[in-house]
Amino acid sequence: MTLDLTPDELLSTTRAVRKRLDLTRPVPRKLIEECVDMAAQAPTGRNRQRWHFLVVTDQTQRLAVADIFLRALPLAVGQPLTERDVWRMNYHAGSTERVFDGLRHLADNIHRVPAFVIPAIEGRTDHAPVAIQAGAWGSILPAVWSFMLAARTRGLGTAWTTAQGPLESELAEALGVPHDEVMLAAFIPLAFTIGTDFKPARRIPREQILHWDRW
Repeated sequence: MTLDLTPDELLSTTRAVRKRLDLTRPVPRKLIEECVDMAAQAPTGRNRQRWHFLVVTDQTQRLAVADIFLRALPLAVGQPLTERDVWRMNYHAGSTERVFDGLRHLADNIHRVPAFVIPAIEGRTDHAPVAIQAGAWGSILPAVWSFMLAARTRGLGTAWTTAQGPLESELAEALGVPHDEVMLAAFIPLAFTIGTDFKPARRIPREQILHWDRW
């Protein structure tokens, strides 16, 4: 059974879910398989279909993976936030704190999440030219977004995280992934949501992001 959502409602209410993940209900394998089937319909560069989805539900394996997630979090280093980044995040008062509060909640409860989905793509892009990077990420990202949309229609919540980054090779070893040949693209918690009444997010005005013919 799927939620009764129009395409626009689906696209505008598929949120990154952290605090509203139902940590008490297992996710049926059939639902996850249906989401992967939808993901496999996404466009992919040169129709190479090099994507893979690793799903972890076994309790012992989940605890091992959760441990890697927690140890990787403080090691993550990204680009420093610019003034404009901060302005965007604070476009509505309290939005930044809500984001980090949600992340803290997820970290505190990561061992209770019933399923992890780790999308991967064949071929590594370490130090690769932009064109190679774009081809790889432009293939895996549409598939993962399709997975997330399919999950939303089935009452499931997801959140794209890159927590695997600093310890990607360790995570690959734990999952039996040939790290030299396959790149782990994300670390996605998956669970039923507490309620399904998600709303469109508050975003900066269209006039500040839409460019016509020139920048």
